[in-house]
Amino acid sequence: MPEVLRSIFHRLVDTLDIESKRYLYPTFKLSNRLIGLAGPRGTGKTTLLLQYIKENLNIHSTFYVSADNIYFSNTTLFDFIREQYETEDIKLFFIDEAHKYERWNQELKNVYDSFPDVTVVFSGSSSMDIIKGSYDLSRRATMYKLHGMSFREYLNFTTGTEFPALDLDTIILNRKQLSAEIGNFPRLKGHFQEYLKTAYYPFIFEAKELYYEKINNIIEKTIFADIAVYYRLKTANLHVFKQILHYLCTIPPGEINAYNLAKSLSIDSKTAMHYLGILQETGLVRMVFADKKGAALIRKPAKVFIDNTSLLNGVTATLGYPVNQGTLRELFFITMLQNCGETVRYSKNIGDYQCRDTIFEIGGSGKKRKQLKTAAGPAFLVKDDQLQATSSSIPLWLFGFLY
Repeated sequence: MPEVLRSIFHRLVDTLDIESKRYLYPTFKLSNRLIGLAGPRGTGKTTLLLQYIKENLNIHSTFYVSADNIYFSNTTLFDFIREQYETEDIKLFFIDEAHKYERWNQELKNVYDSFPDVTVVFSGSSSMDIIKGSYDLSRRATMYKLHGMSFREYLNFTTGTEFPALDLDTIILNRKQLSAEIGNFPRLKGHFQEYLKTAYYPFIFEAKELYYEKINNIIEKTIFADIAVYYRLKTANLHVFKQILHYLCTIPPGEINAYNLAKSLSIDSKTAMHYLGILQETGLVRMVFADKKGAALIRKPAKVFIDNTSLLNGVTATLGYPVNQGTLRELFFITMLQNCGETVRYSKNIGDYQCRDTIFEIGGSGKKRKQLKTAAGPAFLVKDDQLQATSSSIPLWLFGFLY
């Protein structure tokens, strides 16, 4: 059977395209003996690992395998690695979909402790990035997180450009120059509209007509496979997760009341918040907390969104609802900022959001600076219908260049 697994591995590498690489690829390094790659379904973790192998390693001294292969129903990961180490002198293993294997954290710890010259790279769902479980790997593993595509990545992939990523300070300070240079790119507004509808997940380049179908598959598999197994929830409770996603897609931008949500779902408020936390960990929900301190900060999120604009469009299309444009604007803004590592807070009385010491008010062409007049520090309007920045406003699309 290992010969079959090796054949699968070689076939995947041989047929792989290595031209288009995600933002994380240049910084992904084998700098530790235990390396984890976490991220939601559909973000391209498998492709990134195989690209790294094809471009940087000798496939004859490396072994890639998916932990959900039927082979591991009768053989442990530990025994598989031990056998390949002892018989083939393999010292570098890539274990994809590790979370599909029930004892993954225990056995990877055993491998780490038993084979000092073996390196293991594992990938799995978003909830793995905190390395839960009794066999704590956080002290041993170097973790990487892969998010969905940014607008910058999408533009580069579709047009052949090589726009670099920009940090937040650069965008704010050089907004006029940057928007003047990039804003004149042909069909930029059209590309941005396409991105918001169908481009967070890189499988848009495989079969565009099946994009929303694949999004629904992501939701189904995340809930009924990942959540069901990882959190050990009964099947009867799982339909509630889909109801929560539908609820989030049909309310004003991110506004959620735990009591009302619980009442609508016929569950208690504590369970509702627990389920929201699970959806966040598995990459289906995104939260923003209030600009407060202490207990008020951690008590509950101020806003909860479905995780990204593609999910929002996919679910609303399935439900037959129009997309709330306010939700779409705000979701794109916080997604780009959070995905590049920035902390975003909800600012209720002045503007919409605060990041570092700057206040942002999100809106369309009619949005005025009324809510920003009392801001003590820097404050900007962020508009989705303009290409050029002004002294007081930044075009929404420019935040898509943060990673």
